[in-house]
Amino acid sequence: MIAPAPDRTLSLRVSVTDRCQLRCTYCMPEEGVDPCAHADILRYEEIATLVAMLKDEFSLGKVRITGGDPLVRPNIETLVGMLSRMDIPELALTTNGQALADKVDPLRDAGLHRVNISLDSLDPDTFRTLTRGGDVTRTLAGIRAAVRGGLTPVKLNMVVMRGVNDHEVQAMLSFALNEGCELRFLELMPAGLDGDEFEQRYISCSDICKALKTEFKVEPLPLRSGETSQMHEVESPAKVRGQFGIITPTSHPFCTGCRRLRLTADGHLIGCLARQDRIFIRPFLDTSTDAKRQELFRAVKEAMGHKRSDAVFETQPSMARIGG
Repeated sequence: MIAPAPDRTLSLRVSVTDRCQLRCTYCMPEEGVDPCAHADILRYEEIATLVAMLKDEFSLGKVRITGGDPLVRPNIETLVGMLSRMDIPELALTTNGQALADKVDPLRDAGLHRVNISLDSLDPDTFRTLTRGGDVTRTLAGIRAAVRGGLTPVKLNMVVMRGVNDHEVQAMLSFALNEGCELRFLELMPAGLDGDEFEQRYISCSDICKALKTEFKVEPLPLRSGETSQMHEVESPAKVRGQFGIITPTSHPFCTGCRRLRLTADGHLIGCLARQDRIFIRPFLDTSTDAKRQELFRAVKEAMGHKRSDAVFETQPSMARIGG
């Protein structure tokens, strides 16, 4: 067995589709992306094979199902059930929440532990503009259904953009605290954006914190090795206490100790979101020969070696193509 790094485990993000109901401005172009052919999308059995092989050979602590939006893929609870039976310590799903309200019970019953939900604005008009047509009431209904249904802790992700939704950070944090959710503020990344747009919209974590401290008592917590989010204790003006996180891939990259892998919907393994290196592993998802298993494990180690060692963020075609 390949020994994992001390006190660190692999985290795998599995994209099950490149399709999504929304066209978020920082994720994909308005016209969308050319969808992968149906035959090129990994079958649930192939995904389960990969997860089982990684669990056998490495220390696999987390699997997160992503997209596109994974809830647009039929019978997603079938995959959840297949992975749940492997006793993964943390089995989560990331969604825009538009179709979540009616999916909470079957996902929970299949063995899903929790959900991450994208919520970039509470204002219906801003939300509709950012997502190019989304309905914020549907996402809010999904959030509340997830909390009631026990898919907790429900984590909300807000990509903060200057001049677009940065004025909402205080309201968003109050909403999360009052709903019993954990909020993550994400810095904008230069992925799928042109340089001018990125420079215009980017706002740093330090500016986000300054804005929050005008209304909230904020205390940073010690940064844990391998974590992507700098967590903070917070108390609202209404004395509601909780935690929030800030994810800083641009201003303070968290590459040191990163053990995250991404699997694209069409079978490519990606070791670093800031690099375009990818390895096609679909031919290895066959446990019938030891040779193919060893090829897969070599691909995993190669992907883990692609972590960036500088501040450069190579442009990606779209976040939807690489699993969010």
